[in-house]
Amino acid sequence: MDVPGNCYYTSDHLWVRPAGNQAEIGVTDFFQQELGDVVHVDLPEAEIEIEVTSSFGVLESVDAVVDLTAPISGETLEVNADLADSPELINEDPYGEGWLLKVEISEPGQVESLMTPVEYKSYIADLGRRDE
Repeated sequence: MDVPGNCYYTSDHLWVRPAGNQAEIGVTDFFQQELGDVVHVDLPEAEIEIEVTSSFGVLESVDAVVDLTAPISGETLEVNADLADSPELINEDPYGEGWLLKVEISEPGQVESLMTPVEYKSYIADLGRRDE
């Protein structure tokens, strides 16, 4: 299970990789494995404001349809257009080519309030123990 050290994580299994006043957002390796093969992604257009805890998109896999909840507030700068034709990039490379959005962070403190890699690893380990 890949949990990169340069990201912050949510209990909804999204990652946020900050770079100055911008951040990339994507789906964690754990989540893409749980979802199975992603077959469709519905994301907002660029220059749309997203608000923390509000829905900003939908992932559809062979087994489930999942609403995506914004981990931080900001303006979408770029949406990964490659996902329209190749949603499987989320499964193949969730922290690289499978990123979802790039946003301009409107409230930097929201990033630091997310889980660190160590906290997220502990969180998903606890989920695994509950399933046993």
